[in-house]
Amino acid sequence: MDERLLKKIGNLKAGDRKVINIWARASVISPEMIGFTFGVHNGKIFIPVFVTEEMVGHRFGEFSATRKFTRHGGKMQKEMEASAKQKEAEAAKAAKASPQKKK
Repeated sequence: MDERLLKKIGNLKAGDRKVINIWARASVISPEMIGFTFGVHNGKIFIPVFVTEEMVGHRFGEFSATRKFTRHGGKMQKEMEASAKQKEAEAAKAAKASPQKKK
């Protein structure tokens, strides 16, 4: 348990909305931290993490992802996604046009 972190929590009131920025991703979440929002550093930015009762015993790093998933695939994947998007647009136009004819 990081003493400096507990000191920062002691200075705040319960329910205070101020974000406490921390770099120690390996710090364990304790029951005293419930109800506070921590800004956990992921290497680039601070990710806001609101601590709840279920998080006690876990580490801050578990709630702040360090890698950003873009997607799999290359040129072939883009073509598949474009054709699927085009089919959705055509289906939406057909659905929009059919109720007007019934009236």
